[in-house]
Amino acid sequence: MPAEDRLEQLRARTRYEPADVEPGVFTHWDESGIFHPEPEGDARENFSIAIPPPNVTGVLHMGHALNGSIQDTLIRLRRMQGRRAKWIFGTDHAGIATQVQVEKQLASEGSSRHDIGREAFVERVWKWREQYGGTIVEQLKRLGASADYEDERFTMDDDYVRAVSHVFVRLYEKGLIYRDNYMVNWDPGLGSAISDLEVEQRNVEDVLYSIDYPLESGSGSITIATVRPETMLADTAIAVNPNDERYTRLIGETAILPLVGRRLKIIADEYVDPEFGTGALKITPGHDPNDFEIGRKHGLEVVSAIGEDGRMTEAAGEPFAGMDVEEARGAVVKALDAEGLISARTPYLHDVPYSHRSGRRIEPLISLQWFCDMDKLAEPAIAAAKDGSLRFHPEKPWTKVYLDWLENIRPWCISRQLWWGHQLPVYYCESCDETVVSEQAPETCPSCGGPVRRDPDVLDTWFSSALWPFATLGWPKETPALSAFYPTDVLVTARDIIFLWVARMVMMGVEFTGELPFTDVPITSVIQAPDGRRMSKSLGTGIDPLDEIEAHGADAVRFGLLAMSSTQDVRYSEKRVKQGGDLANKLWNASRFVILNVDEVAAEPRPETVEDRWILSRLERATDEITGLIESFHFSRAALALYDVLWGEVCDWYIELVKPRLYAEEADRSALSATLLHVLERVLTLLHPMMPFVTEEIWSFLPGERGLLAASAWPEQRPDAIDPHAERVVGDLIEAVTSVRRWRDEVGVPAGTRVRARVAAAGYEETAAHLAQLARLELAEGDVNGDVETSVAIPGGAVQVYATEAVDAGEAERRRQAKRDQLSGEIKRAEGKLSNQQFVDKAPPHVVQAEREKLQRFRAELEELGE
Repeated sequence: MPAEDRLEQLRARTRYEPADVEPGVFTHWDESGIFHPEPEGDARENFSIAIPPPNVTGVLHMGHALNGSIQDTLIRLRRMQGRRAKWIFGTDHAGIATQVQVEKQLASEGSSRHDIGREAFVERVWKWREQYGGTIVEQLKRLGASADYEDERFTMDDDYVRAVSHVFVRLYEKGLIYRDNYMVNWDPGLGSAISDLEVEQRNVEDVLYSIDYPLESGSGSITIATVRPETMLADTAIAVNPNDERYTRLIGETAILPLVGRRLKIIADEYVDPEFGTGALKITPGHDPNDFEIGRKHGLEVVSAIGEDGRMTEAAGEPFAGMDVEEARGAVVKALDAEGLISARTPYLHDVPYSHRSGRRIEPLISLQWFCDMDKLAEPAIAAAKDGSLRFHPEKPWTKVYLDWLENIRPWCISRQLWWGHQLPVYYCESCDETVVSEQAPETCPSCGGPVRRDPDVLDTWFSSALWPFATLGWPKETPALSAFYPTDVLVTARDIIFLWVARMVMMGVEFTGELPFTDVPITSVIQAPDGRRMSKSLGTGIDPLDEIEAHGADAVRFGLLAMSSTQDVRYSEKRVKQGGDLANKLWNASRFVILNVDEVAAEPRPETVEDRWILSRLERATDEITGLIESFHFSRAALALYDVLWGEVCDWYIELVKPRLYAEEADRSALSATLLHVLERVLTLLHPMMPFVTEEIWSFLPGERGLLAASAWPEQRPDAIDPHAERVVGDLIEAVTSVRRWRDEVGVPAGTRVRARVAAAGYEETAAHLAQLARLELAEGDVNGDVETSVAIPGGAVQVYATEAVDAGEAERRRQAKRDQLSGEIKRAEGKLSNQQFVDKAPPHVVQAEREKLQRFRAELEELGE
């Protein structure tokens, strides 16, 4: 575009409007191909991140927005540093969540998956995915995420399915995958087993019933305590602690199960807690995971009184068979009352497992399922964290959390009774009961030639997700993409999937590629509602990031989320997002001022004055600091450092310092123009990874032919640009101007009035004119007649202010005293509050901390006034 047209466009755009800019900027990026690096070189010289694949059912929430902003900042930085940077992108089929959505759709049509059959149901899911599955992809684009959309992956793609089958078969052949009757978390709402990590504990108040079990000898009874009397119908023993003297004599005797009549042996086991309840424990191997283990240890019979449909089975006996669990509980209690066998009822608050998926209470049931033995797989994953080759950020507490889980890992139930997902590559012969595990579907049984049927179950979604960093790159084939971008470098994720996903990716990555899938794992904050509650639509505390983007722009939301991020959970801060919006506007206005007032010259540092050398030195230090902060995952500190550089040093000081030179008539402005454009280029470059839209748009208005900022080079270090002398001189000037301005405010000098004064301080030879300009002083030189009204302390001495009508000394002192009185009152109030132990103990921690910070600020202000 010709320079005149470019400048005319910029003159017409007096405000930055994100909604008008962002779609077009993203289209330029997307069409340029910079998001899709060619698979060349090897992973050591390239850079890659695998996105935590959002569920195909998902919509963008604040967690996605923060995670995406962090990943995009890293990818954009590395891309600008000259690395071939690939952000591996795709979505997860989300077995349970997606199946639930489609089943709801069918239910609204008066149908069900069982009515239409498996094949038709899976076809419906694919159609649903085509219609709704791209929602979150478009939302991530709205955020500015520079992922490799051209190479988008889906965990049900044909190549990915083959990779999953390959892993299953390999693990089966190594003896790590097996089928067994085992206690599982059964979700009656889904009709499927779910993993321990899909179970959430809820604090529930139940009734603890004390039930008398008669002794067969007729010599009395033994009393047990339970909150689930309906499960007693499946009891097969009673256990006591061998060291509990109350029951020593009963060990080996037999009790009779009330309502059923089954003989129950009284056994000794150290698992039993003598302090809980009565100290005697009913053992129900079919419905409690701890009882299941005790049952295996003692060879006890297993009775299943609750079925997979959440109803009592025939084993529960009449009249309970067919009742749902809640109904059966009431009926059992009523029957026990009728026989006088309940000796006590006590309110009891305890944790109860519920399905994170369906919301139904979990039923521990024994079920024939497929499991993966995790012990051997966990060993190298543990070693990686211990030797530092796998690093969590922050290291505490997440490394310990990761290790604690892996060092106590249990077999993983990997089969799910669903229709949508990776169907197990397992086939059963209908003639000889042979089990065939194969990547290729056998036509007949290899043993007897009989017909085979495929296992209807699918794999846990997290099994396929565990292969994400390498299966997305074409593994098990040796593809160019795999050698170029695996292993990846960083995994950005939330703490809630350290077990579900991070640990399992590490285990699978080492097992199948021989390498860790990534080396650094930054754990993101959980963004809470502003009042500290969790964000939730149902609670009315949810904040939609798309609404915030519409209101403030994507750059503002990105900056706000990065600035508020922490190693702790954080409350959503509208203030931080507004700060990001203000920063975008400040950048736009400053850039517009520079571009419209400089000459058309090449951007390069051509310093002429101390302020030029100062800003070049400060930007050099800022470049080093911000690069280090981003590379070490300190995103909040990096964001706020960028804010200070742009708003404070560039806009508030440097541009103001150079305005007289810029406005000087008939002056040669070429050197200043070159330096200003260099400063602007540097600021745009540093801000780009965090605020890509506004920086890219401004970049397009800079003079000269240039490509995209997103593809431009990150600044290289120039130690020779560091100038300690210039930093000291201009630093003193800034402090001096600030002190004089504060004095003017305190004594009420009108804003436009120049005050007569002299600089009685050393070190201002190069900056006296700037001090006069910015502090609104009329500087006197040499010996000057007149009384000194006051002295304002500045570095190296003072500014001596001469008597003037603009300053009423008495009024000035009255203003100061009024301010002192106000601050003293605030200090007294804050000290009183903080000395109240009840306030300190009961108020939310952030409220107490805010009060302490206010007190500190008031004291500092009072001390300044006293001086």
